[in-house]
Amino acid sequence: MAMANSAMLQGASFLQNKRVGIQSNQEWQMGSQYNLGRHVGFQHRQRWLSPGPKITIFNLRNPGSARAEPQAVAADLEPEAKSAPRESNGTSGRRRHSDQNIREEARVLGTGVSQGFSAKYVPFCSGSKTEEEYSLDEVVYRSRSGALLDVQHDMDALKMHDGKYWRNLFDSRVGKTTWPYGSGVWSKKEWVLPEIDNDHIVSAFEGNSNLFWAERYGKEILGMNDLWVKHCGNSHTGSFKDLGMTVLVSQVNRLRKMNKPVVGVGCASTGDTSAALSAYCAAAGIPAIVFLPANRISIAQLVQPIANGALVLSLDTDFDGCMRLIREVTAELPIYLANSLNSLRLEGQKTAAIEILQQFDWEVPDWVIVPGGNLGNIYAFYKGFQMCKELGLVNDIPRLVCAQAANANPLFLYYKSGWNEFKPVTANSTFASAIQIGDPVSIDRAVYALKNSDGIVEEATEEELMDAAALADLKGMFICPHTGVALAALTKLRSKGIIGLNDRTVVVSTAHGLKFTQSKIDYHSKAIPDMKCTYANPPFPVKADFSSIMDVLKKNLALL
Repeated sequence: MAMANSAMLQGASFLQNKRVGIQSNQEWQMGSQYNLGRHVGFQHRQRWLSPGPKITIFNLRNPGSARAEPQAVAADLEPEAKSAPRESNGTSGRRRHSDQNIREEARVLGTGVSQGFSAKYVPFCSGSKTEEEYSLDEVVYRSRSGALLDVQHDMDALKMHDGKYWRNLFDSRVGKTTWPYGSGVWSKKEWVLPEIDNDHIVSAFEGNSNLFWAERYGKEILGMNDLWVKHCGNSHTGSFKDLGMTVLVSQVNRLRKMNKPVVGVGCASTGDTSAALSAYCAAAGIPAIVFLPANRISIAQLVQPIANGALVLSLDTDFDGCMRLIREVTAELPIYLANSLNSLRLEGQKTAAIEILQQFDWEVPDWVIVPGGNLGNIYAFYKGFQMCKELGLVNDIPRLVCAQAANANPLFLYYKSGWNEFKPVTANSTFASAIQIGDPVSIDRAVYALKNSDGIVEEATEEELMDAAALADLKGMFICPHTGVALAALTKLRSKGIIGLNDRTVVVSTAHGLKFTQSKIDYHSKAIPDMKCTYANPPFPVKADFSSIMDVLKKNLALL
């Protein structure tokens, strides 16, 4: 046995020195048999090799172990495979041919194998045992009892690998262009939508967004040393909605390839959802239908679905009215519903939580503050953190805070009542238009996440959120009003002593400030009724002569 192992290791070493037959980013199981002729050694103009010999792949670091770690694996290949071109975007040293794109390369390398991982729909938080479940290939949004659905992964299969394995795997994919793992979402494919073929994935390499150390804001405004802002708005369409929409549209693309009767995808939106849906549908060539509340979103948000070719219906109602109507329409027509009632989107959104842990070298922050409207995102963050804990990547989860605008605060009122009775509210106008929702679909999900993370709900008035946004901008950021809600909530929790001086705290920024420039113009012009706009910074009207300019500069730069 020792001689056999020695010979096997020598053969592997020889092949590695020849830089051939190295399968990158593939998790091979001990004893699994693969026909390597299908996976490696492609020739010019994408010519497939004839099938090679079936071989048994062992974990060469520990041949007696059944647990594989992400590593290069060597195999005996056909002679023509040894002259394969070098790849620059993986760990194998091979490079694809110039006439082959990254999707085709992934197809040749066989990187879309599910490896036994799976997921399904189940009723969300069913209080009793139930055998009700649905394939992700079914078009279903609620359980038979009318409850929300949740995507449940085969955790036993995922636990075949330990936390170190998953940390190493996810870290190995960051910054790569290998399809589809260059995406911050699809780099966690096994935890998101494990059974989808890579050919069906629709991705803009979303995610991997900046975790910004808010040094000046933290120190000068809040007296904090460890304040961070997760800029999820630094994304393809300028909001965190891209994280969920890549998953949902990819699944729709899969259904259409399977000839399922889906003619398009529809959503009700306060802006960001419609932008993400329209862009991803345009990339996939799938019709998008958008219901928007008339005159209630920014021009920047409105122009995105129009520019991406969506069918936009501007309705004389609020978001809740749009939501009711899109549900009725999708119940009658073969249009796939894209709102967060659909739990697939949350699978993509949860990857932002995993990213935060990655960016802290797998250390858990004390607090994560998330703006809340329809309330799917707070649950998505909880789910991402909880999966990391359950699968051994970390030992704990952060405390969660859901921040609501005072003009649309049903969750805050529910929390203040001691979770006694939930009552929808009529949402009043707020600058944080994407969370202007009085009857959130994911209320049960949010309550579950908060109760299981020892969470808190806080609110912010219009003046508080706009002042917080202005202060953040003055300290080097350029944030949306929704992030202003989260920062204002943080200010209150700091003043109460709930969040401490040295607590590592992450504020989730859900959209880019460039989508909300009109609110900033109004603030700095002091054009908002009944608001002091304390931190407004309007331009100075100055005569076009040297003396006048010098007077203004000396006065405002304290040069006198």
